[in-house]
Amino acid sequence: MDTLETRELRYFTAVAEELHFGRAAERLGMAQPPLSRAIQQLERRLGVRLLERNRRGVRLTGAGQVLLHEGRAALDAATAAARRTRRAGGADGAGGPRDRLVLAVKAAASHELLQKLLAAYAAEPGAAEVEVLPSGMCEEEEMLRDGRADVALMHTPYNSLAGFDSEELLTEGQIAILPAGHPLAARTALTTAEVGDIPGLPPARWPRKGTYPPGPGPEIHDQTQLAQLIALGRTMAVFPDSARAWLWSEHAAVPLTDAPPVVTHIAWPAHSHSLALAGLIRTATRL
Repeated sequence: MDTLETRELRYFTAVAEELHFGRAAERLGMAQPPLSRAIQQLERRLGVRLLERNRRGVRLTGAGQVLLHEGRAALDAATAAARRTRRAGGADGAGGPRDRLVLAVKAAASHELLQKLLAAYAAEPGAAEVEVLPSGMCEEEEMLRDGRADVALMHTPYNSLAGFDSEELLTEGQIAILPAGHPLAARTALTTAEVGDIPGLPPARWPRKGTYPPGPGPEIHDQTQLAQLIALGRTMAVFPDSARAWLWSEHAAVPLTDAPPVVTHIAWPAHSHSLALAGLIRTATRL
């Protein structure tokens, strides 16, 4: 049989990610023996070994790695279908359907472009309601895949556009955002090497997939916290040039001469058939 149940994929994905049946069972809120039996039944049905079990623990086989990759995508698709269906079934004050789009944006990026896009689209006849959903570093991809967002502003080379349709909207350089009183703030330009290791001014750290990269810089939770820590001389950050729109008087922006250009794209799931989304994309490309 070639059909897999969502329950089976959830069970297998938990074990494959934890590489430990006990931790996976705890994560799933179930006992370990039925989880072990479910994985064994799945292996028999597929006719392949998914996991190697020995005294040292559990590891994925080649087939298991394929199922983990495909299973995650399938679970995201199922979750996305449920979320987007609920949004499509939302009601306005009169009890009728109301179009609503969720737009994921990286906090503090593309500020001016986003303002123009929202204003232009709101002026269109029949425009849908747009909810702006701020995201952390590179979270826009996951939000599109699991249905938390219908569309996103994404930035290459930092975001991956694989699996999405997209249109380029803006290309810009990058800047280092420093405390206004720092000696480097008086420079007309800097290099990425110069800002990568400033004594006493470590780069801010944003979470990716729920975890923070190692380093001495502070863990950043939102744009307001970042702005305040830069103003206090505790950290610095690198952003696209458009981030100048939200800078405080206590900040300084210095261009980075050797940083790659950042291209802002509007991106959406390749299979989307939303008329509201099509209207938003048309507006974005006109800008």
